[in-house]
Amino acid sequence: MHSKLIDALAVGDLSWQDYANCRGADADLFFPERGASTRKAKAICNTCEVKVECLNYAVRMGEKFGIWGGMSERERRRIRRQRTTTRKVS
Repeated sequence: MHSKLIDALAVGDLSWQDYANCRGADADLFFPERGASTRKAKAICNTCEVKVECLNYAVRMGEKFGIWGGMSERERRRIRRQRTTTRKVS
């Protein structure tokens, strides 16, 4: 837990969270039971002005659960792999 907090602080300014569409929304929408629909959460993310910051945060932090920046963990895992491959090629 302590290392997670240190990692979060290392990410830098988290003030983007103040502008997130999901702020105050039902967390169950963003952390659904396995097999439940993510459609409502993704619709909320779709119009969010800090969607990119949210997604980047989740990818860098390795968030394993929930919808972040309009993407599921599986979708974020694909982004992490692409970024890793790009760094290895560069």
